[in-house]
Amino acid sequence: MSTYQSEFHVLLCGELNIHLQEFLISGFNVLLPNLISDLHFSANDKTWPSSVFSLVAGGFLLPFGRLTDMYGGFPMFLAGNAWMAAWSLIGGFSRNYIMLVVCRALQGLGAAAFLPSGISLLGSVYRPGRRKNIVFSLYGGCAPFGFFSGIFIAGISGQFLSWSWFFWIGCILLTFVCILTFFCVPRQIHQARMPMDWWGCATSIPGLMLLVYAITDSPHVPKGWASPQILVTFIAGIMFLGAFVYVQGWVSTAPLLPPKLFAPKYTIALFCCLFAAFGSFGIYLLYASFYIETILHIPPLLAAAWFAPLAIGGVIIAIVGGAVLHKLSGTILLLLSVTGMLVSSLLFILIPENPNYWAWVFPAMICATIGIDIMYNVSNIFITTSVRSDQQGIAGACVNGLLFLGISFFLGWADLAAAQASPNNLKKGYKIASSWVLHVQERPY
Repeated sequence: MSTYQSEFHVLLCGELNIHLQEFLISGFNVLLPNLISDLHFSANDKTWPSSVFSLVAGGFLLPFGRLTDMYGGFPMFLAGNAWMAAWSLIGGFSRNYIMLVVCRALQGLGAAAFLPSGISLLGSVYRPGRRKNIVFSLYGGCAPFGFFSGIFIAGISGQFLSWSWFFWIGCILLTFVCILTFFCVPRQIHQARMPMDWWGCATSIPGLMLLVYAITDSPHVPKGWASPQILVTFIAGIMFLGAFVYVQGWVSTAPLLPPKLFAPKYTIALFCCLFAAFGSFGIYLLYASFYIETILHIPPLLAAAWFAPLAIGGVIIAIVGGAVLHKLSGTILLLLSVTGMLVSSLLFILIPENPNYWAWVFPAMICATIGIDIMYNVSNIFITTSVRSDQQGIAGACVNGLLFLGISFFLGWADLAAAQASPNNLKKGYKIASSWVLHVQERPY
């Protein structure tokens, strides 16, 4: 197989993966009203099925990033896709709320395996330069396309078929990626180049899970933050994360987060920006979907069409971005990204009764895709260019971990703000949740 064929197959598999990740996140939010009706659970419990995928993926990304650096990208990439395909198949047969949450959580485990390995495979194939910028812009451009296709397929499933078909179509696509990976992607498998940081795993995973659980579940227990289960899990999560910091700095001989990872200039500042930006986009995604369907009473298929500018804008940014990203400074690009996220959220906060789509929703979608796509492209190019080849798996895990944990963390706080400020007024509650995007975005800059 020629070098160009290998590059094409790696790029195709990587882009299909980022497409399917967004497919399973965005489409699920559109299906939530159908799931609430068919599986008979409360609308107040909607946050967990939506956020548990991101929570589990974010919690396990660092261990899988280390496994990628230890054994190579190919085995983790293939295993992650196969695992997610299996649980997408099972998820379509969910018969109650608990089964649905479990399937979504185990889907997240698959994403934790294939995302850092996918970035590692791409980073190992392309050298820094214009070509690499184009490749990663195309990679980032698949995210909004996957986002839209998820909404579109979910709209068709919810309106004409069954919500189960959304899961099964995802399973079919993931199976195709598995077959393509097995036969066409170069098998970069090697002996372990470093040990696993078991102490780091034992402290980071429960710490993240307990902390986000406390934040996410606090609006839905009778006493809120005064409830013992919330206080205990929150304090335990903080203690585990404190132990993780100690282990990384003074105990582990091969820490999950090696200090050299943060050596390049602006890395810490970029990570803070990513955490806030991804969290704000998660809030925007969930509450914009619910506002359009629940408050404006737009049917699922038309709601999918309303989100189309996200996909179209993402493709345009991918095409143009590859040619110009290397000509603009990272500061300018990040400022443009943040401005897009702020404007998109502000439009949903100020949206009137019976809004005109072209005056309010359309520009909000355009600004949202400017915000998230530029941010994601800049972060991936920076990480794969600045980090050593034997740390690209853990670097990719960091970027995607910030995405998933940002979504879970800030969705919990937004849900809490909406529930506490306006428990009986959905419209006002959704607008309060959207206003959280402004608070999240303005803090790190």
